[in-house]
Amino acid sequence: MKKVKISVMKITTYEDLMEKYENPIEHACHMKVGQTFIANGWAKPEGFCDSAWDTMSSFVMTLAHGGQNFYDGWMKNPKSAMISCNDGFRPVSFLLETMEEDAE
Repeated sequence: MKKVKISVMKITTYEDLMEKYENPIEHACHMKVGQTFIANGWAKPEGFCDSAWDTMSSFVMTLAHGGQNFYDGWMKNPKSAMISCNDGFRPVSFLLETMEEDAE
């Protein structure tokens, strides 16, 4: 089993949807563009968003166990995936990449 690098690539905010539908909340997301996390196999990295993990954990598990080439050629790097969290107001896009390093 391999480690998987998770990189925060982009954060989008839909202010119009937030204003119309969301109750005001503070600190909904603590992710920052450029931030990276390492999944030790398919274990959620410490401090990682639970909601984002729910969205991507099956992809991380597949990559950690040697799976690749999701959706028959979707990604230029077959050992990767671009996944967004399920927050419809402020989705975060993550790049998942299988590392050469074995999980502990």
